[in-house]
Amino acid sequence: MKARMSVTVVGFLLLTFLLVSSTAAIAADFYQGKTIRFIVGFAAGGGYDAYTRMVARYITRYIPGNPTTVVENMDGAGSLIAAHHIYSKITPDGLTVGIWNSFNVFNNAMGDPAVKIDGRKIEWIGTPGKDSPACAIMGFTGFKTLADILKSTKPIRMGAVRGGNTAHLPEMLNLWAGAKFQIIPGYTGTSKIRIAMQSKELDGACWTWDSMRSTARSMLNAKGDDRMIPFVISDRWEDPEVKTVPLFTEVFSDENSRRAFSTWNAANQFSRPFTLPPGTPKDRVNLLRKAFKATMQDADYIADANKSQLTVEYVSGEEAEKLVAQIYSMPPQVKEKLDFTVRKRGQS
Repeated sequence: MKARMSVTVVGFLLLTFLLVSSTAAIAADFYQGKTIRFIVGFAAGGGYDAYTRMVARYITRYIPGNPTTVVENMDGAGSLIAAHHIYSKITPDGLTVGIWNSFNVFNNAMGDPAVKIDGRKIEWIGTPGKDSPACAIMGFTGFKTLADILKSTKPIRMGAVRGGNTAHLPEMLNLWAGAKFQIIPGYTGTSKIRIAMQSKELDGACWTWDSMRSTARSMLNAKGDDRMIPFVISDRWEDPEVKTVPLFTEVFSDENSRRAFSTWNAANQFSRPFTLPPGTPKDRVNLLRKAFKATMQDADYIADANKSQLTVEYVSGEEAEKLVAQIYSMPPQVKEKLDFTVRKRGQS
């Protein structure tokens, strides 16, 4: 009886191995001679674009069949156009990957009627790093610190993309710290915001330190009126420009505000996600997850990212799924505190 059971178990394991191997082989054959499109939800020249192009350059090393890659920019509505396109307008065959603002998931969980994606149905490949939200002001304003800014009696023009760090952070500082920022929405990416800051169309902006330290390096290194000065950040860094600036959790002295900030900030823990639409075959999802992880561990990729001052802090697709679940399960009192982040019906 034992011998017969052992044969049965071995046969089952062998069959399982053959099925898994066959599935992997089918997925590998699928990518032979194909092109994978990476659709970035923001304009060229920003952090999303920089990370995507770097990943696209190396990931084919780890995809059987060595498909070619192409990066396309589909900016607009804070990357919501790209997110909607990936979610419902493409064939879920594993050949089109979307990279868009993870705050679209937060906005959906908050009930934003404009966001028609459900983060719990999306296939998450992984993300190349976490984000540290930060805000900066231009030297020509005469301000150097958050204390200076909070004393100001005149509105300070802050550029914003719809949703996420650029729009939510200055509003948090207005509501929970007493700032007087005039939030100017409508920009399609941080590259456009940087240009507006340099031309004095804007006084400052909030996005992420990870992006600022690479894509806005010349502005950080500038002198006088042309210098961009960070004045608040979410995490402690050793970079000299932000080493001593206050943290948001220090600025928001109220415990409820800090708790709401932490819930909101969960979206920054899987920033710039690489995603596939609902219904993508699981074998292709798993193959791309493995290839993405291998890319994040590739010595050439890491060296290239360090050279470009892009953070390498891999977040797996499985981890992203858990963070998404955390956002959708936020307590009612936290959701009420964050109600200002939701665009109500009828608002532009």
